[in-house]
Amino acid sequence: MSNIKLFESKKIRSIWNEEEQKWYFAVADVIEVLTDSDKPRDYWYRLKRREKESSGIELSTFCRQLKVESSDGKKYDTECSDVAGLLRIIQSIPSPKAEPFKRWLAQVGQERLEEIENPELGQTRMRALYKAKGYSDEWIEKRVRGIAVRDELTSEWKKRGVKEGKEYAILTSDISKATFGLTPGDYKKLKGLTKVQENLRDHMNDLELIFTMLGEAATTEIARNKNAQGFPENEKAAIEGGTVAGKARRNLEKKSGRKVVTSQNYKSLVTKKKREIDKR
Repeated sequence: MSNIKLFESKKIRSIWNEEEQKWYFAVADVIEVLTDSDKPRDYWYRLKRREKESSGIELSTFCRQLKVESSDGKKYDTECSDVAGLLRIIQSIPSPKAEPFKRWLAQVGQERLEEIENPELGQTRMRALYKAKGYSDEWIEKRVRGIAVRDELTSEWKKRGVKEGKEYAILTSDISKATFGLTPGDYKKLKGLTKVQENLRDHMNDLELIFTMLGEAATTEIARNKNAQGFPENEKAAIEGGTVAGKARRNLEKKSGRKVVTSQNYKSLVTKKKREIDKR
């Protein structure tokens, strides 16, 4: 299981290890939130070198290389650490956020155990996080539904022999290109998103989310009905599913006279919603 956790509204990529029953966190993301560094990987490299020179300790020994999803939808080998390892790494980072972060780690672990017992808690907390960031209830419902649609699609891909990582990313790109005329990478550039941790879908408006869901739901339906097996057949289904959504998008644009795809990102979306509320 992969997930994104928030510490002070900043994203930290996380992976839940079912066998060990514990979280692993992307160290570079932790470095970024504790130091506000623009180049957390460079900071991490210097930190490891400095610690080895001063104490002889290799901080990498507290890490594991795990496949973690990046902003382009692909999974890359990433240095990750569990709570115990992170606590040791944090000792080497001069940051006033260290103590709050330690408490946050304990809370994240406890919440995950609670969510295993009661899965509904996970969605409740997700909604609360988006609400705290300023998203509207209507947008949040679409975002949560979109996550469910995406999970259904990736589960279908897994059953049909599509490999996680690169192949998932290619199929996702195929759907996006057929739906919006843009790959996820191009879409992020349009919206001015430059950080790895920034999730494109968190910066979509309501219609962008709806057509994203339509493309992925259509792909799932086509793959099932045609019993698509392996990557080539599922890529064909992905293009067909995205084409269904793309035709619907273009038809709406023709009828409404307004483009669905927009350069607006999260900040502009929240600001716009606030203005609408203030006018009421």
